[in-house]
Parts: sequence; C-alpha cells; structure tokens
Amino acid sequence: MKVPLRWLRQFVDLPGDDPSEHAEALSNLGLEVEGMESIEASFSGVVVARVLEIRRHPEADKLGLVRLDTGSGEQEVVCGAWNFEAGDLVPLATVGAVLDGGLEVGEREIRGITSAGMICSEAELGLGDDASGILVLEEDDFEVGDDLAASLPYPDVVYDLSITPNRADAMSVYGVARDLAAFYRVPLAPQQGDVVETGEPTTAKVVVEDPEGSPRFTAREIRNVGIGPSPLWMRLMLRDAGMRPISNVVDVTNYVTLEYGQPIHAYDMDLLDKETLVVRRARAGESLTTLDGVRRTLHPDDLIISGPKDALGLAGVMGGESSEVGERTTRILLEVAHFFAPDVLLTGWRHGLRSEAQARNERGVDPELPPLVSARAAQMMADLAGGEVAPGFIDVYPNPIVPVQVSLPTGEAKRLLGIELEPAEIIDLLTRLGFAVEGDGPFEVAVPTCRPDVTRPADLVEELARLHGYDKIPSRLPRGPGEGLPAWERRRRLVRRTMTGAGFYEIMSYSFQGRSDVEALGVPEADPRRRMVAVRNPLSEEQGFMRSSLLPSVLGALRVNLARGRSGVAVFEVGRVFFPSDDEVPHQPQRLSFAAVGRRPGARWEREELKRDARDAVGVWATLAAALGVEYTLEQAEEAPFNPGRCGVVSVDGSYIGAVGELHPGVAAAFGIEGRVALGDFDLGPLLEERTPWTFRTPSPLPPVVFDLAFELEESVAAAALTVAIRQAAGPDLEQLEIFDLFNGPPLEEGRKSIAVRLTFRHAERTLTDEQLVPVRKAIVERVAADLGGRLRGG
Repeated sequence: MKVPLRWLRQFVDLPGDDPSEHAEALSNLGLEVEGMESIEASFSGVVVARVLEIRRHPEADKLGLVRLDTGSGEQEVVCGAWNFEAGDLVPLATVGAVLDGGLEVGEREIRGITSAGMICSEAELGLGDDASGILVLEEDDFEVGDDLAASLPYPDVVYDLSITPNRADAMSVYGVARDLAAFYRVPLAPQQGDVVETGEPTTAKVVVEDPEGSPRFTAREIRNVGIGPSPLWMRLMLRDAGMRPISNVVDVTNYVTLEYGQPIHAYDMDLLDKETLVVRRARAGESLTTLDGVRRTLHPDDLIISGPKDALGLAGVMGGESSEVGERTTRILLEVAHFFAPDVLLTGWRHGLRSEAQARNERGVDPELPPLVSARAAQMMADLAGGEVAPGFIDVYPNPIVPVQVSLPTGEAKRLLGIELEPAEIIDLLTRLGFAVEGDGPFEVAVPTCRPDVTRPADLVEELARLHGYDKIPSRLPRGPGEGLPAWERRRRLVRRTMTGAGFYEIMSYSFQGRSDVEALGVPEADPRRRMVAVRNPLSEEQGFMRSSLLPSVLGALRVNLARGRSGVAVFEVGRVFFPSDDEVPHQPQRLSFAAVGRRPGARWEREELKRDARDAVGVWATLAAALGVEYTLEQAEEAPFNPGRCGVVSVDGSYIGAVGELHPGVAAAFGIEGRVALGDFDLGPLLEERTPWTFRTPSPLPPVVFDLAFELEESVAAAALTVAIRQAAGPDLEQLEIFDLFNGPPLEEGRKSIAVRLTFRHAERTLTDEQLVPVRKAIVERVAADLGGRLRGG
C-alpha cells in the first residue's frame, strides 16, 4: 500500500523533517516499509496564467490564439486545444521552461505568428496521463503569476508499505497515522464526518436478506451532481497513492476508501430498479457483468447486491456495469457496508478477482466506520460535484457488533517477551493504541472494533511489543525445563551437518506437488506414495497435492542445475511428507532424500573423470550412519525408483527405514537427467531417536594380526550376509573387516563366486599370536559354512 507523507501529516503532526526516521518508526510498528519514493515536480519555468481572450488563428482553423495574463504582463501563444475558455487559470510554460521529459520551450513561429511559450496539458507536466486537453487549474488553489512547481505539494515522499493480512486497520492512511501518533505520543486528528443535508428525503430503499453476510449496510442519496474531473490536488494524491483518477464522484469513493480503509461503492440511482438495493445470496444460474467487463456466472454461496430482480454487484468485491456511474449520472446512491470477511475472501477467490475493496473487506473492516465514511464521502461529492445530500440516511444494523473483551494476566508480557513491564507502562501502551484498560492486573481490555485481529492475551502482548519496540527486547535463548535443544533436534541438525560435510547442498522445496511427479518415479499402484492428500484450493494443477515423497524435489533440483551447466550436482532435503490418515490431520513423517549426479569430487588432474554411482550413495549413507551411531543392515533388493541390481534396502533395529543405490535410467530420463544418479531415501524418524552416545576406548599400542580369507559362495549370497556371519564368529578382538576382492568364473562352478576378506585382530592388553587365532579362524569358517553354505577356498 502506498501512503504519501503529506497525507499522513493531515492527521498527525510528525516530529522532524527526515522521512527515513518515519520509515524506521513504521517498520518498528510492524508496518514494513518496502520502499520510499521521492516525488518532485518534473518541470520548471511554468507559471499560472489567466486566459483573457481566445480567437482563431487567421491561417489555421484548428489553432487558436490565446491572450494570457501572466501576472507580470500579457502574452499571446498559439494553442491547438479548445477545452478551456476565457477566465480560466492554465499553466503557461514560458520561454526557457523545461517540461517533463526534458523538453525545453522556446519561441516558435506557427503559420506566421510567433508563439512565445506554450499552454500545457497535465501529461506534458508529468502530473497525469491526460494529453487530450489543457490542464485547467482551480481558482481556490492557485493565483495568477504563481510558479506552478512551487504551488504543488512537492517535494514529497511516498512510503510503500507491506501490510500483514491481520491488520485491516492499517490498510488506510488514517490507520497508519493512528499507529504513528501512538509511537510519537502526539495527538491524532479526529475523523471528519460532518454532512449537510438539504431537500426532500431520499426515496431509496434497502433490504438486507442476509444479515450474517452483511451485518451493517448503509446508503445515502446525493442529488444534482455534475460528473467531471476532480481537482488537481485530489488527482495528484490519488496518483501518488497508486490509483488512477477517473471522475470527481468515482475519485471521491477511492479517496475516502484510502483515507479511512472503508470501501465505498456509488450507484447511478436512476439505473436502479425501484431505487432499491437487496443484499442476498446469488441464485442458481444467475450471472453478472462486473465493472471489468467480464460476464460471470454466480455461485449460490456468493453474497451479492441486487435490485428487486437482477444482480448489481459482488458484495465487497466489485460492482456491476448495469448501475455504473457515467458522464450522464446526476443522482448517486452511496453504499457503505460492513461484510463478513470470509464471504468476501471466498467470493473473490471463486471468480479470480482482486480489488482494493476486496483487499480491505476480506481482512475485516471496522463496523463502526460506515456512518462516518458515508457522511465524509457524501459531503465531498456535494463539494466537488455540486451535489446536494438528501436527508434520510439508511443504516440497517439489526445486531450491533459488540467490542471484544480480553483479560490480560499480569505476567503474560514477561512470559512471552521475556521482559518486565510495569502495570502503568502496560496501561499506557495499550491506551495509546486505542484500547480501553481497566484494573491493575489482570487487566480487562476492551478491544476497539477497528482491531478484529486482537482476540486473546497473546495478541495484546504483540501490541505491547510493537509499541514498546522490538529493538528493546533482548535476544536470548528461551529457558525451559530441559537444557538446550531436545535430542531429536540435535540429531536432525547433525544430519544436516553431516550431509553438507559430505559435499551436498541442502534444498527447501514446496510441500505441494502434482500426481504426475509421483507417477514419474515409476512406483507401483500399491505403493503408499500413490495415496496423496489433495489440496482443496491448489495454486495450480502441478501443486494439487501434498507431497508424498521428497524425491521429485531433489531430482528436479538436479535437472535445473544440470541445465545451467553444472558438471556435478549433489543435493539433499530434510522435510515432512503427507499421507491420508483416519484423523483430520494427515500423517506427516519426516524423511531425508539425497541425490547426486555427474563428476565425483576429486583431483581435476586425473586423466579419467570419475562419475557418481551406487557406490557413492552407499558411502554417503555409511558416513551418515557412523555420525549418528546407528547400526544397520544393508541388503540388496529391488525397489522403485531404484535400478534393479544397484539398490540396497536399509534396516535399523530390524525395521526397514529406506533404500540407497542408483536411480533407474527410465526414471532419470523422465526427469530429464542424463547419467547415473546416486540416490538415497529414508524415514528420518528412527534416525532421530536418541541412542547410546559414543564412548572413548583407549587405542591399543600393541601390534595387530592380519590375515586374509577367501570364501566360495552361491552367487545369490550377499556380501553383507558374509560380513555379519564373520563378525558373529570372530569375537571381541576383531578390529577391522574389509572386503577386497570379488571373483567369479573358472575354475569356480557356474552360479558360484569368491569373496576375499582381510581381517585385523588386536587385543588391548597383550600381543596376539597366530596360534591364538587358529580357533577363531576355525569358528569363522564353520559359521560361514553353517549359515551361508560357503566353504574356504584352498582350505
């Protein structure tokens, strides 16, 4: 939302002249300043002149000769526009003047007559978009001979504010000024709502059939208006606030909406059937052409404004074409209403609409504003459009909204903010923000109706923090019953540190994905990842479901990085996935997925560039398991989306937790990835469980005994099974087991293979001898024979 500084100063006397200090104050109040724009007149040498006479150019029918009073004498210029008349004030660019865009004005001879200067349009001065005619200035705001640039409200600053969805009260200049007044401890100007009514009472009628959708609806008639341009000051203010001026009546509705945050809609009363407005829900099959020219089929849940028969507009969102104010409008029916915020939000969403009115109504506008805003807008229309406000203000408010009462415990501020605030300071801070406070602890706080976001003690504490100053709240770790972070969080951080230490980059992706993402993984129909939780209001078809796997995210990251010329990419993600459950909330386990493709890190001078494959994936898992102190088994298996024969499933404490290996080439192609992909996908829950910490064991200074054994086994026996059998038989003195050779072929029989292992034994207190390890060697051979049907080669 754009807020000109000069508009703020109409309501609050801001101390100092440095706009950046006010920007800092706004940010401290939670109204983030996304940008500051300095505005100055983009022209010079332009004076205010009065038109004395207009006559046709003797040599050109379409040109006129205009005699002007410049305040220091008379001057004649040639002009091609005819939208002004004698007696008007106009901007005259004198010789040497520089206009918007850098055009320098000089003397020109036009059809035999010298024109010393030019009369300007607002576009030529950079004050608007209208280039069709001369800018006619208002008598009350300018005098002959004035320097026009000095007469404008410039220089000025416009703040671009980011307003959070809960702060409907800050979606207005007055709301921002209210916060600044509280911050600086200066008075806030009262809201303007005086109106003079004349003539016969209004004949308009309002029928509210749905008081839940519109708890308060007001209407007021303004007669005998003349549609025309707004005064320059209003056009400039609207332009600086980010709105396009249209006409005096429409501009008033926009101006007051920006001023107080209460949306307004004006109807051409002569176009209303029986001069009646009805607030109701849409009927099945009913349609409406909105102000943007789009014919819309209405939904039965849409709250609409209608006549006795036909729809006139979407309540709180956008009006319709059939009753739009135009050049011939002479009677206005002014609607200022309070709507149920969720209805406005859903109606706008259903029709894909966004408007300034909707942005405010969907947040929840103050129900006490309509009478004041209606009076303010009606009087401005009377003043600027020559109208008369008819007696008979209509205010349908059957069930007045009662201000919320919140009890604030004395120690709540300290509990949530960690700072001690005296009772007197709490009362002062809340009172400055418009809250009524009784008692000295607990405090009984009456919340103003302009703050529908404040409903509980924590909301009041947030208000205290805003005004007290976030920068005055010291930063320190919270104190609780435990010491430091919980074990599961420490282990999750250890997972991240280990993965980054292994050369992987962490990614964070959306929690939404499309069904096609999971289908591309090639998982079977019975796979749990096929059972996805649908999103009710998806942003797009590609994000129509809650994600059931992290793999599409990490594989997508590989594709993007490869497309940008990276020769080697390694990424991982830690996050939740979502599955249907019997409860309303989906089951949300945490998972870890990683993927790597391309060049393996290493010396660049190697002749043969090594590429990542399944061995890298297994190595990463082994590194992570070691860091977490997790004992596991790894067995070869077939599992989508891994490549058969290059996949292993991991079990911890006898339970399956995931798989590691190499991505199936078909899946890689589906994701647009070339080359082998090292892949891992795990349930993170079991890995976060606290386990017995590592204990230090003094290294033995004694020499080891090292010997090799080669076992002949069936081809189907996994190497992991062999290592398990050896460890179980070797006893406590086995220090290291390493597989260093795999062989098949003659003289081995078909279907047989040989695996050679190197065993290192060491005792902590005495030197082992070969003779002492003979029984151990025998036990190993017997265990392998009994468990795996293997035999010692050469034995």
